[in-house]
Amino acid sequence: MVNNLEKAIMGVKIGMTQIFDEAGKAIPVTVVEAGPCTVLQKKIEETDGYNAIQVGFYNLKEKQANKPAKGHFKKAGVKPLRYIKEFRLANIDNYEVGQAINVDVFAPGDVIDVVGTSKGKGFAGAVKRHNFARGSMGHGSKYHRRPGSLGAMGPARVFKGRKMPGRLGGDRVTVQALKVVKVYPDRNLILIKGSIPGPKKSLVTIKNSVKA
Repeated sequence: MVNNLEKAIMGVKIGMTQIFDEAGKAIPVTVVEAGPCTVLQKKIEETDGYNAIQVGFYNLKEKQANKPAKGHFKKAGVKPLRYIKEFRLANIDNYEVGQAINVDVFAPGDVIDVVGTSKGKGFAGAVKRHNFARGSMGHGSKYHRRPGSLGAMGPARVFKGRKMPGRLGGDRVTVQALKVVKVYPDRNLILIKGSIPGPKKSLVTIKNSVKA
């Protein structure tokens, strides 16, 4: 597996605002509190079958960590952390266990991919879930927001994959080719042009874009 990732970090979505460029044009941005993340473990191809770094983020109270987790954090020489993820980076030689990864690994103008979990919206109909067109809203119509015909009489069943009402949201979503507008290393903040998936205070992962 060839991996083109060079840098990655975890963060918490703060919300959206707007800033103005030198020409006075408003730019919608999402504010993310990213890092500092701590390297907990390095995985190498000789022993694990692939190269990656395991990273922890967001402090966790000592009493909230179980025994195996406490032992893992103690081995890395760090305090308990809430979120743990692996990043398969192109070069892990630049990282050591216990090292901090700060938001300043990114700079204004960088093109990034953001991964998050979309807002869960519960059960939804086909119009809202799949953007179906609705029927006539006249009083004589008996077809308003129904999903429509589900299949022919021949098979006498509904084919797998048919778009129907069901649970909406709560899925892992990746938004590609977003641009970093500003970085505030002293406050661990990164401003990303446009919107990213998830509600406020949700966990997001920021990586350099695979398509840039």
